[in-house]
Amino acid sequence: MRIPHPGRFVGNLHILAEGHGTPIVVLEAGIAASSLSWSRVQAGVSEFTRVLSYDRAGFGWSAAEASGTAVDAADALAQMLSQSGEIGPFVLVGHSYGALIVRVFQQRHPQMAAGLVLVDPVVRSEWRSPSEQKRRMLARGAVLSRRGALLARFGVVRAALKLLMSGSRRIPKFLARASAGNGAHVADRLVGEVRKMPREHWPAIAQHWSEAKSFRAMANNLENLPLSASQVDEGRKLGDLPLIVLSAGKGNPEHECEAALSTRGEYRPIAASGHWIQLDQPAAVVSAIRQVVEQVRAS
Repeated sequence: MRIPHPGRFVGNLHILAEGHGTPIVVLEAGIAASSLSWSRVQAGVSEFTRVLSYDRAGFGWSAAEASGTAVDAADALAQMLSQSGEIGPFVLVGHSYGALIVRVFQQRHPQMAAGLVLVDPVVRSEWRSPSEQKRRMLARGAVLSRRGALLARFGVVRAALKLLMSGSRRIPKFLARASAGNGAHVADRLVGEVRKMPREHWPAIAQHWSEAKSFRAMANNLENLPLSASQVDEGRKLGDLPLIVLSAGKGNPEHECEAALSTRGEYRPIAASGHWIQLDQPAAVVSAIRQVVEQVRAS
């Protein structure tokens, strides 16, 4: 039985809005994630303002195929918000690749952006002109993603995810090795992140990754990552825009420089967290969003 979507559709994009108040917070997921990755944060933010998560084209419940680069995703988000009936300007929160989209969104649609929270942003300097090793990594990831789309069509992914979710390791690792060479550790890592989410979301996540479109969208994002990383106007000042950059672990110098682009920017390393800060330390993300929301309200 298919799991029904919890929100509504604006065009082909699925959105879930909760809470009341302004400014409205918009949550942008990572490169292969969906609205479900924000579930812990969205619950906390909905207590003090209205908050909207959504599924980019190709992921989650959204029906459309992925549309290319960060510019395409940012423009699709702007169009969706304009048609949604939600009132801006918005506080935009982006994780990893989603932070890249948020930066491009603010650059192209500044009148719609009241503030930003960047959650362990993708390090753009590594991908604008990637090394040969990183190019091979992206190419390999895209090939495996397209292979995953084929396996999803034949039900192999659904079977592997069901076993992994139940705690089994042996058979899923065999399937991963058979289909993706050394991909077993990747499958384990993804499932490890899924297990940090509320258990009630596991079946929906498994459903989404049992569909070929999710793998095709991931391949599309990986293939276009160098171009997407180059679409941010580096060094462009953000004036006094409320901005907080959260950085996982020991932090990153590029993240610190990004926070300095605004006179109200703040750089905040989260030492006790991995890359998925919204899963490891959701309270830290909620706190940052609250601070930006309050700054917007005060101004």
